[in-house]
Amino acid sequence: MSDTQTQAPASDVPTLLVKIFGKDRPGITAGLFDTLAAYSVDVVDIEQVVTRGRMVLCALVTEPPRGLEGELRSTVHSWAESMRMQAEIISGLGDNRPRGLGRSLVTVLGHPLTAEATAAVAARITKAGGNIDRIFRLAKYPVTAVEFAVSGVETAPLRTALVTDAAALGVDIAVVAAGLHRRAQRLIVMDVDSTLIQDEVIELFAAHAGCEDKVAEVTAAAMRGELDFEQSLHARVALLAGLDESVVEKVREEVRLTPGARTLIRTLKRLGYQVGVVSGGFTQVTDDLMERLGLDFAQANTLEIVDGKLTGRVTGEIVDRAGKARLLRRFAAEAGVPLAQTVAIGDGANDLDMLNAAGLGVAFNAKPVVREAAHTAVNVPFLDTVLYLLGVTREEVEAADTHDED
Repeated sequence: MSDTQTQAPASDVPTLLVKIFGKDRPGITAGLFDTLAAYSVDVVDIEQVVTRGRMVLCALVTEPPRGLEGELRSTVHSWAESMRMQAEIISGLGDNRPRGLGRSLVTVLGHPLTAEATAAVAARITKAGGNIDRIFRLAKYPVTAVEFAVSGVETAPLRTALVTDAAALGVDIAVVAAGLHRRAQRLIVMDVDSTLIQDEVIELFAAHAGCEDKVAEVTAAAMRGELDFEQSLHARVALLAGLDESVVEKVREEVRLTPGARTLIRTLKRLGYQVGVVSGGFTQVTDDLMERLGLDFAQANTLEIVDGKLTGRVTGEIVDRAGKARLLRRFAAEAGVPLAQTVAIGDGANDLDMLNAAGLGVAFNAKPVVREAAHTAVNVPFLDTVLYLLGVTREEVEAADTHDED
């Protein structure tokens, strides 16, 4: 393309909005523009949507030479009738009105997505001063995911207006700034227990030590933020003293990935993203997950093993609430990714610093204190729904899987 760009028509230049709608079939778009080409018009804008086999095609074009507009209108209507379509032509001036400053992408996940919730989301966007420029469906299962392109309001106040009431509306909502950065390489860092996997690893170890109920009670209190994490960690690990190290392999086999975890990581890796985990659990499990799933980063606490037995102690740096945020920053620096381009996913109170430090913090089936503090929340049991918050469609995921099988 040359340095000389085609300019949009001035606001006082006559234009025509040509709208075609009806049953979709091959050749409609080509046929419309073949018809318009006879009148030497230039294309200013095009928008086409197909929903359940019904097409709406809008073309904004410059006015034809003087005296030919009536003929153009008649010809377009005749062509549309021949294609068993309907046509509407509206005169106006110039291009679309400029979008307001501040552009955001609002992703709404529903299971199901009700008309009531959709109306409420749209009303809140309007009340916040935003305008909905476009709506696009990202997925129809396992949840319905739609994306609203919004302009006219800055991202932060729009997020506040929408995310606060999301749970009451029965939907999950994410609000991110629009722009080129969304297509840039990113780093995704997630918690492990009750996020990447369905289990609490220390409880799996505790089951082999016969103290599962006691450990689970302390774990739950720590995740709610009622107990200091490091103190609770030492107290729980002490109960494991004397376990044979062969239990490690048994626990690895017992770990259950969260539904959608493999799809999420596989798709992110295909997109060129780097993926890591940070865990208040143990390297004896996260190192195995790193190898099995092809993760780029992993850090957790390490159970001390001496003479083939667990000592009831951990060694090395403790991965607690502050440690997770610190590791997110470390991984971002090593990956060469700005912190603003990171996404953190977690469910417990010890994930909060990490979620708040990331460019996008996602509370996944999280405790109330975490849902209220995170940028957005996902409350369906499918980890791959996080892809929709990044603008990845279900069709793109499935197409990539099919391509790999070929």
